Amino acid sequence: MRQRGFSLIELLIVVAIILVITAIAIPSFLRSRIAANEASAISSIRAINTAQVTYAVTYPDVGYASDLARLGAPTSGSVTSANAGLLDWVLGCPTQPCVKSGYAFVITNIVGNPVSSYTAIGTPTAVGQTGLRGFCSDKLNPVLADPNGGSNCTEPLK
Repeated sequence: MRQRGFSLIELLIVVAIILVITAIAIPSFLRSRIAANEASAISSIRAINTAQVTYAVTYPDVGYASDLARLGAPTSGSVTSANAGLLDWVLGCPTQPCVKSGYAFVITNIVGNPVSSYTAIGTPTAVGQTGLRGFCSDKLNPVLADPNGGSNCTEPLK
């Protein structure tokens, strides 16, 4: 009588093939996730700049917002200069840094009263895992990158 099923060797070969395919696919997946996080970070920096311009026009006596909470959603029912509702609740969180898609965002380098200058910075929460580069911008200047994942942004985007 002949037995049905797979031998142990056949099962081990199938498992080995699956492991090889997985070993090939995981680094590609990680690179894709890092690229997506970086694209999201660039978009978030641009959204912060746009929100800052709107905020400065709406509240000229205050100037630009001094932190992301001022650009975020109102905690009560009404929009004020303390919570202008210009950014979503993730990017406009109550306390900086605001973490979104593997990046931590802050507004720093506040100058003047009313605020006439600021710098928006996004850095990876884990360099090499959530992102490779840091991103910065001030006012409507182009977004610059720090290839080391910090806030020393000197390189134009590529």
